[in-house]
Amino acid sequence: MNHFFERKFVVQGIFIVISLILLSRLFYIQVITNKYVLSAHNNVLRKLIIYPARGTILDRKEKALVQNEPVYDLMVIPNKVRPFDTLEFCNLIEMNREGFNKRFTKAKKYSPYKASLFEKQLSVQIYASFQEKLFEFPGFFVQNRTIRSYPDSIAAQFLGYVGEVNNRTITQSNGFYHQGDYIGISGVEKSYETLLRGHRGVQNIMVDALGRPKGNFANGKYDTIAVSGKRLISSLDKDLQKFGEKLMQNKSGSVVAIEPSSGEILAFVSSPTYDPNLMVGRKRGYNYTKFLSNPYKPMFIRPIQAEYPPGSVFKVINALVAQQLRSIDSNTVFNCSGGYYYGPNGSKKMGCTHKHGALNLRQAIAQSCNTYFGYTYNRMIDHAGMRPVNAYQHWWKEVSEFGIGSKLDIDLPNERKGRLPTGDLYTKRWGSDKWGSGFNISLSIGQGELGITPLQMANVMAIVANRGFFYKPHLIKAIGEKHVVKEEYTKKNNVSIDPRYFNIVIEGMDDVVNSPGGTAIYSKIPGIDMCGKTGTVENSQGKDHSVFFAFAPRINPKIAIVVVVENAGFGATWSAPIASLMVEKYLKNTISRPQSYIDRLLLANLLPPIRTKASTSEPKKSENMKSSSLIPPKSTVNIQKKQNETIKKADTQPVKPNE
Repeated sequence: MNHFFERKFVVQGIFIVISLILLSRLFYIQVITNKYVLSAHNNVLRKLIIYPARGTILDRKEKALVQNEPVYDLMVIPNKVRPFDTLEFCNLIEMNREGFNKRFTKAKKYSPYKASLFEKQLSVQIYASFQEKLFEFPGFFVQNRTIRSYPDSIAAQFLGYVGEVNNRTITQSNGFYHQGDYIGISGVEKSYETLLRGHRGVQNIMVDALGRPKGNFANGKYDTIAVSGKRLISSLDKDLQKFGEKLMQNKSGSVVAIEPSSGEILAFVSSPTYDPNLMVGRKRGYNYTKFLSNPYKPMFIRPIQAEYPPGSVFKVINALVAQQLRSIDSNTVFNCSGGYYYGPNGSKKMGCTHKHGALNLRQAIAQSCNTYFGYTYNRMIDHAGMRPVNAYQHWWKEVSEFGIGSKLDIDLPNERKGRLPTGDLYTKRWGSDKWGSGFNISLSIGQGELGITPLQMANVMAIVANRGFFYKPHLIKAIGEKHVVKEEYTKKNNVSIDPRYFNIVIEGMDDVVNSPGGTAIYSKIPGIDMCGKTGTVENSQGKDHSVFFAFAPRINPKIAIVVVVENAGFGATWSAPIASLMVEKYLKNTISRPQSYIDRLLLANLLPPIRTKASTSEPKKSENMKSSSLIPPKSTVNIQKKQNETIKKADTQPVKPNE
């Protein structure tokens, strides 16, 4: 009997201990910690990522260049999906059955229990019809976000585009980016990504068994707010940019315009261009592939990536450097008999287009005399009182201060530095350092091994306009609501050229445009004193490039500009008129020239023919290129021919050195 009672108390004791343990654990779960409460709630919770709106990008007058518009990402949690009408589902979101199966399989592989992206960027129109029947498709829900929109469809290469992050970017971001996030891939979108992207938020939503929202969890206690990206105020003048892109239709080349007093870029035209709206949405990948295969390379950012020999516009730099090195002065006269002779007993010739006779520096610039600058270069290199190889180094140093051969560090990725050959290049090529000016005489007229980007050319013009200094060229002038300006953009950068040496050069550039006999006389602007220089750049791949750079007005300059039209021939024929119209548009906000003058430029087709293995055909318009008809209407051909004949008489074309 005693033995029975002992066993009874042992069993009761065991039950009491177990009960106490369970009660203690229950008390801990329900009172002391909320870990399991949250875990339970997670079965009926949906965490919605609140994507911030990217910062808008405005022009200098705060008109929108880039803004945001709503789209909707369709999300799926595979284990909550129940049988439904797949055909109706696919029709609503404009998807085929194969695409549905592929996406659903991918989602299940990612996780049967976690939400993942099923279809991105449903438009407002698609979402409007889809949301009414969303409850019929358990396991699916929609997440709001925004995409970029370009109201004027301009400045594609400057603005850049946005794309989905890849695994490498996610890893390198230390947890900032997640699958499905977007990031700037090119242009300003990439350069200012950390300012434009903002910060994500999270909203915890209660849902019922059918996945329908039932309000915020815990009254939003655990939610975080999304912070929008900062807005950027660019330096671009939207109206000038639109006009420049219009003038450059059906042409390959660049227009870069800078405000000399600030370094702010007023126009940044890369042609051919494309509609930036085509790099947004569900067809972005398809369009991107089309752009890459386009033979006219619309994705190539010509203002900062194309490198050309500058041609005759480089004579402006040589004129300044020669004065600084005391090789010539404003009164130095050389005689032009049709070319510059050099080499043993003058056996070699660098041709000139005219027999100009005796010229001083001002006249040589106005008439673009190759002979004059051949003699000038000879004095700088061969008659500097030192070995030519050392004299060349002095010349190289002075030229490099103009930003030639180095990046200007514009606020865009992938800028190229251009080419300014060092003396070592020629020593290696010659096999000795005993070479002189005749070995690289092409540099005297901006040919040879030189390579200069349009941005660098425009910056040279800003330096001349300022009589010896420049501010770093930039595309974003202010950041955020407080209009913060980067300190580096307020720093004045001086070249070593004495300011007094600019006067005679500017007088010569004034004559180029405004005096009879000037090479750009037919681009004179009524009421505006524009100073400029034409150039015709040799091109081994085809017809020469047309180049013109200028600034205006002469006193207190407001704009410095360069225009490069590839494969177009004379600088005065195409580039100078385009620059002239843009300068007048910017300074006067109107055009005084007759419509026939403008039509000649607007309707011209200067794109080189597409060369195929079988034959050379006329260029075909790409469906994605932002361009009008490539072939000008017959009604404009006579106007074009007549004006071309008149203008060509005023231009001078550099002749290749007979080396």
